[in-house]
Amino acid sequence: MILHKSPFPLLYSYVITIMDFGRLPDISQVDFTLPPDPAHNTVLLHSISKFSPLQLWLGCPVWGEKNWAGLIYPANAKEKDFLRHYGTQFNCIELNSTYYRIPTPQTVQNWAAAVPEKFRFCPKIPQEISHTRQLLASEALTEAFCLAIMEFGTKLGTAFLQLPPHFGPQRFSILRNYLEAFPREIPLAVEFREENWFTGNALEEACAMLEELHIATVITDTAGRRDVLHQRLTTTTAFIRFTANDLHPTDFPRTQHWATQIAHWQTQGLETLYFFVHSPSHALMPKLTRYAAEVFNQLPGIQLTPCRFLDEQQPTLF
Repeated sequence: MILHKSPFPLLYSYVITIMDFGRLPDISQVDFTLPPDPAHNTVLLHSISKFSPLQLWLGCPVWGEKNWAGLIYPANAKEKDFLRHYGTQFNCIELNSTYYRIPTPQTVQNWAAAVPEKFRFCPKIPQEISHTRQLLASEALTEAFCLAIMEFGTKLGTAFLQLPPHFGPQRFSILRNYLEAFPREIPLAVEFREENWFTGNALEEACAMLEELHIATVITDTAGRRDVLHQRLTTTTAFIRFTANDLHPTDFPRTQHWATQIAHWQTQGLETLYFFVHSPSHALMPKLTRYAAEVFNQLPGIQLTPCRFLDEQQPTLF
């Protein structure tokens, strides 16, 4: 991973060839079919949903992509203005920069001021907390992180905790203790990665705990780890990390299948959905995000603004 410093204080605009988790050199044999919806989702949603109109937030995991200048940002755009331009094209961002460093409250205020009112930041809990300390002795760091991101105000979406690849069910009590102490006023989702979470009853036990604490799950759709595509909801919020493959022919039906899944959850009472598009080449993310917006706009009440390209000849992907 190569990190490039940005003019925004404490922000690192990073270049990632792919979400390495679940990466495969050959996807030709992958079955990208979405798994069946767990029966408990219907019970859960009907028990807690107010059946409010679905709020759908769609975006990417980065805003500082230089290749977007001349594509969806003005050709002469300065890096310090990239976030402002991003906010005119998408309504949400998976904020991975907080994984590397806790921003200052002033930096968060600057970020919030750069985007429209109807925009949401979904910050990732710092790796010092999740990976280095593995949720232990991290009270002060968590407090600093939470105080910082609360400066987003109404533009704060759902924060997310990515558990380390070796953090398995044997550390359940550590996870529970951390989540019980996490500020209730900050919406949170948890991403499970260690394979043993997906054997036996481990995931169901974890999800029961998340339901109790009103914490969402992260659902990751990536080629090489179909087990993390568990589809289990624990709140009326769904948090989807979708790893595409640079406009591979499978990317488009996969997106359509997600629209079908979202439509089903919508009828069951899902109230909020975050959908973040990853792909090996960041330059291609806007095209697939635009396609996703066009597909999702077929859902009742959804009115996303598809990504606009500077080239007026840029066709839609339908």
